[in-house]
Amino acid sequence: MLDEPLKKVLGGNTAKVMADHLDLHTVGDLLHHYPRRYAERGELTRLSDLPLDEHVTVVAQVADARVHTFNGGRGRRLEVTITDGSGRLQLVFFGKGVHKPRTELQPGTRAMFAGKVSVFNRKRQLAHPEFKTLVAGSGAEAVEAFANQLLPLYPACKQMESWQIQQAVDTVLGPAGHEESALAGLIDPLPESLREGRGLATLPEALRRIHRPGTKADIATARDRLKWDEAFVLQVALARRRQADAQLPAAPRRPAPDGLLTAFDARLPFTLTEGQRKVSEEIFADLATDHPMHRLLQGEVGSGKTMVALRAMLGVVDAGGQAAMLAPTEVLAQQHHRSITEMMGELAEGGMLGGAEQGTKVVLLTGSMGAAARRQALLDLVTGEAGIVIGTHALIEDKVQFHDLGLVVVDEQHRFGVEQRDALRSKGKQPPHLLVMTATPIPRTVAMTVFGDLETSVLDQLPSGRSPIASHVVPAKDKPHFLTRAWERVREEVAAGHQGYVVCPRIGDEEDESKAAKEKSAEDEAEKRPPLAVVDVAEQLVKGPLSDLRVEVLHGRMQPEAKDEVMRRFAAGEVDVLVATTVIEVGVNVPNATAMVIMDADRFGVSQLHQLRGRVGRGSAAGLCLLVTDMPEGSPARARLGAVAATLDGFELSRIDLEQRREGDVLGQAQSGVRSSLRVLAVIDDEEVIAAAREEAAAIVAADPELTGYPQLRTALDALLDKERAEFLDKG
Repeated sequence: MLDEPLKKVLGGNTAKVMADHLDLHTVGDLLHHYPRRYAERGELTRLSDLPLDEHVTVVAQVADARVHTFNGGRGRRLEVTITDGSGRLQLVFFGKGVHKPRTELQPGTRAMFAGKVSVFNRKRQLAHPEFKTLVAGSGAEAVEAFANQLLPLYPACKQMESWQIQQAVDTVLGPAGHEESALAGLIDPLPESLREGRGLATLPEALRRIHRPGTKADIATARDRLKWDEAFVLQVALARRRQADAQLPAAPRRPAPDGLLTAFDARLPFTLTEGQRKVSEEIFADLATDHPMHRLLQGEVGSGKTMVALRAMLGVVDAGGQAAMLAPTEVLAQQHHRSITEMMGELAEGGMLGGAEQGTKVVLLTGSMGAAARRQALLDLVTGEAGIVIGTHALIEDKVQFHDLGLVVVDEQHRFGVEQRDALRSKGKQPPHLLVMTATPIPRTVAMTVFGDLETSVLDQLPSGRSPIASHVVPAKDKPHFLTRAWERVREEVAAGHQGYVVCPRIGDEEDESKAAKEKSAEDEAEKRPPLAVVDVAEQLVKGPLSDLRVEVLHGRMQPEAKDEVMRRFAAGEVDVLVATTVIEVGVNVPNATAMVIMDADRFGVSQLHQLRGRVGRGSAAGLCLLVTDMPEGSPARARLGAVAATLDGFELSRIDLEQRREGDVLGQAQSGVRSSLRVLAVIDDEEVIAAAREEAAAIVAADPELTGYPQLRTALDALLDKERAEFLDKG
């Protein structure tokens, strides 16, 4: 029943829309598409709280409806005012779309309306909303029966409104009171002892109550049960993965006494922070064991993760192995190579004239290197001459062979596909140890859910010498003089001997333009203009507010040599202002850069803004970050920017980011392209459920790794681990 295609039950057209726009294909998919919230008929949704630019469903009463003509009587516009006691909202219908609402939306009519909230003449409105009148006759009984029902409001899309999804669910479940036949044969993933022990509802009962609740208590009972399904099955998958990893063999790597690591520590011009020392101890303890380390190192922007990772790599080289660091972009790989060789000094020149006796070679390997340099790098790796290699995905190619790969460090995991990490791991004689670094701090619940197979180390203190960063939102549209002042501040920083960044969301060459045009959907029409581009903004700054400064551009489509040259000149202080895309997001370290202006800041995510901001304030002078936006006060985008400006705490921001992307894909944070199975589990709020599910899962997997005694759990696990996500979990 649950595997039955929706096409057979609902008809081809409805099934196609559901498949294309909501990713729902079977009866089971539809039954697991839960209502986002419930409106009580009789209790109206507050119109006073409507968020701008969001698709909303409201229940309200028509107060007024008038037809206006324009273009000498040729054009017609229907304006309907609706109210719910908390506020009023205007609906507009044009042209041929006027007829139906004109006849159905008479004053006093109560209806459900759905559409995207926009602003016209400083008033919020819905243009051409879908609607459904709620009371056909006004008999007291009909109103009474209607008012006491809870209306499920489903996550919907422009092509299919919430009530159309509700009708489809009703078709599948059949008449009220006869749902059993529709829900027969459900596979229940929770072991009965666990379900009864925790007092949870059966699965058919939970599905009936979530789609057809009689009371609010029904909804709570259903959610409690369905949260457990999601948390538990995912934690079982992760527990099995940890168990499998623990069985793999690995060569223990213990640093030689008085070797490379000792020599490196002796030449450090500063002492490690308490946090760096503690995390290093955790890593070295893992490296000394005979199964592979799987550790996540997360820390604030600038907390010194690279230093911790470098010491781990040097320890492995000391123990006779090699270490590889995988970076997401060439700019970042070059940056890491430059900073690591600078930190190591003569220790990075092993075997070379002037190199230290216990040194090693540190090589760079990227796709754009010349043939001769590439050949030499490959030779250094296969002979073991190079103890450390830093590179992009070029490291993963078949031609790259290692003498003895002992440790893989992955920088910024969310940019790396699982296949790539797996390919690199397969290059060791035995599985190498794995250290994943992420500069986006992750709340504990997400770490348990997304990185549940990795042990976690956290660096939460900044090294001494880092300066505070002041952040401000610049509302360019509402207050243009604020933007003028922003450019003055950049000039003041440069006059004081410092440098600045200007970040834009787009590059702005032809290929870019056509892509932007293609991607422009009807939803974007309200935005009218494409995102600001590096090329255009740089030109305007050179002609205008920054005309006497040395301004250069940097973006991903430049030739690698050109990018490297611009970065070198910026680092050397020969460029005052760098206008760039997010290629500077991670790893770029220019302590003299103190100012950053982010254009169209609302088009970046919270963690991305935090990352970008971390590029300034890296020296002794205070940093300044200005978030420029056209978004109006009160919009969700402005609220997001306000949150970023209000705190420098990356963990706090990651919570905010997660709360705002609740409908988004939690697993997708770790692995883009993987569709999440989490629908009712709010990772940020349900910490207790996740922690309890993790314990239960670990106990079951420890006692029965193959789950032979839990056939239904196995089936549910197979369904969760569809091909894509299985690769994500199996390869790590």
